Amino acid sequence: MRFLLFILTTSSALAANLPPDHAQRMERGLKLFQQDVAALLKENCLKCHGGEKVKSDFDMATREDLLRGGSHGSVVVPFDAKSSSLVAQINHAKEPHMPDSSPKLPEEAISKIAAWIDDGAPYSAPLIAGKKPKKDSSVVTDEDRQWWAFQPLKKVQAKSIDELLLKNAKGMTFAPAADKAVLVRRLFLDLTGLPPSEVLDTADLSDLIDALLESPRYGERWARHWLDVARYAESTGFEQDYDRPFAFHYRDFVIKALNSDMPYDQFVKWQLAGDEYEPQNPLALAATGFLGAGVFPSQITANEVESSRYDAMDDMLGTTAGGMLGLTLSCARCHDHKFDPLPTRDYYAMLSTFTTTTRMNVDVHPDGKVTSAITTMNAKKNTPAIQGATRMMICAEGYDPIVMHTQGGPFFDKTHVLKRGNPLMKDGEAVQGFLQVLSKPGDSKRWQWQPPKDAKYNGRRRSLSNWITDVDQGAGALLARVIVNRLWQHHFGTGLVPTPNDFGKTGTPCTQPELLDWLAGQLITNGWKLKPIHKMILMSRAWQQSSARDAKKEAADPANGLFMRFVPQRLEAEAIRDSMLAVSGVLDATMFGPGTRDENSKRRSIYFNIKRSQLIGSMVAFDLPEPLVSQGARPTTTVAPQALVLMNSPQSRSWAEGLAKRVSAAGDAAKQIAMIYRLCFNRVPKADEVAAGAEFLKSAGSLADYCQVVLSLNEFIYVN
Repeated sequence: MRFLLFILTTSSALAANLPPDHAQRMERGLKLFQQDVAALLKENCLKCHGGEKVKSDFDMATREDLLRGGSHGSVVVPFDAKSSSLVAQINHAKEPHMPDSSPKLPEEAISKIAAWIDDGAPYSAPLIAGKKPKKDSSVVTDEDRQWWAFQPLKKVQAKSIDELLLKNAKGMTFAPAADKAVLVRRLFLDLTGLPPSEVLDTADLSDLIDALLESPRYGERWARHWLDVARYAESTGFEQDYDRPFAFHYRDFVIKALNSDMPYDQFVKWQLAGDEYEPQNPLALAATGFLGAGVFPSQITANEVESSRYDAMDDMLGTTAGGMLGLTLSCARCHDHKFDPLPTRDYYAMLSTFTTTTRMNVDVHPDGKVTSAITTMNAKKNTPAIQGATRMMICAEGYDPIVMHTQGGPFFDKTHVLKRGNPLMKDGEAVQGFLQVLSKPGDSKRWQWQPPKDAKYNGRRRSLSNWITDVDQGAGALLARVIVNRLWQHHFGTGLVPTPNDFGKTGTPCTQPELLDWLAGQLITNGWKLKPIHKMILMSRAWQQSSARDAKKEAADPANGLFMRFVPQRLEAEAIRDSMLAVSGVLDATMFGPGTRDENSKRRSIYFNIKRSQLIGSMVAFDLPEPLVSQGARPTTTVAPQALVLMNSPQSRSWAEGLAKRVSAAGDAAKQIAMIYRLCFNRVPKADEVAAGAEFLKSAGSLADYCQVVLSLNEFIYVN
């Protein structure tokens, strides 16, 4: 009897309220299993469900696996044959019929299996000798939490980045320091995306770093990195690809937040729930544009409404998980994650956060007050805008105003767990919860926030933000790791984790785990401020190395995972174009507001309007990613259209002419060439470079032609 009770109580699939005579029934069921049922299952079921293969992820070789069910949910309900789909399937009363390639089982056999289930469906031994139940991937264990990314931050004793890098350098040393002029240009392009205008040298790099971090150009440069992560665009996507004319406020929020050095935990909280933190603060509302920045269909039929709604919520959750936590959580939409401890149940618990989160427009008065009237994006339903008000797209709680389906349809105020991600196969209502692997066991209500009674929001997104920023009990340690890795990535060209959106087992392992944890700890110690981390990196000997190559180093560390040299990086599309505008003297420094798709615009490239079906051609040529999903890193390709953009586009030619006009008054050819080199490369030209340039100008080449050649050189579009 003790053996029977052990089997009974250790099964995770058994109901808590057992029948009063369960022990006697289990003993009777065990006899049925030994006498008849085991043989019936082996002969008719096991081949496809645990023997030669496991169809529909349903394995019945052990009792634990039987009760767990398969991809279509539970199959056997102990003590209740009528509620067990297995009985209906072997009776051919429910699809798919079982066995699927044989006639229906004899009635006597069906009756014995049903009676066995009514008696608790006990096993005396696995149907395959020695078979152990597979791990229940819906339950996260302490063993699962041993993966490095899910561990608490290690307390690393170190004084600097360099100390930790050299500790793991396998006897190698840093490359020689780069020349001061090289570092100055590197700093300007790194922090502002623009070349230095007049400075060739500086007495104090620390002061220069401080000045550049305080420049408004810093926010414009680094906001573009985050907008890739946020899959930011200003249109809906899909066939119609309607414009979202008020989406730019989110882009402006990112620039303002970075320039003010908003603490990163607040930056995250506002993007998830700015309206729940400060509902009358336009900047907090604009931050929620993060959730609504993805694609969404604007014309669907009634039978597509529910699936489209789940797609929209998945976009919000997947971008949050990948962008902020480096997790491929959307893989768990249809099944437990195959590699990481991210169960489907956890996915839907997280997804329910966004059950009633929708895209809306609000009117902001000239005095900054947010009106209580919420308008929709459907022009047919919009209420008149308040005179003089600014309209802003946000994400908030309420009726979904985006979906303009043709046959009506309900609003879904609940999120269900879906079998195989199919809205037609619901498996109970999902209640908000958080990832087990990033939560210390205990009361998950510690993160729940209850809004005031008269609030127009339910508090779920603020609850999510509490969990995601909680370093001690929740996901805060991973949140810190992911963002400092992104900073390192954009300073060095590759991250300490080379796959910035995947810190799981399918990503590339961290090359310097101690350094990553130390930087994450420094971030938290500094109040989640990003600028101090930037300065730590930029003042390191590692970042200030030259790009001098060393055959022995490259043989020992071909991927430069030890960071014993600085690898030259090609500038992104925006920085190339902005640099050309800057050196030509025509850059328009106007900040914020609506963008444009006019390639002749002289504003910085971050102010291009991003329409998904009409991306800016010159940006695409230099690897601007499609803003469909979160982009952790851009590719760097070398293709013919890049040369054609630099050589043949009217914009490149006009910028070359602008540079020529700017230097024409410098004096003779040698002085003009010297000024061009100072503006474009922040260095003095070598004697042979001056001679070659003078010869070019003398042999019928115009100054504008020479400038266009210089703007097309690798030295201009690479950071050395």
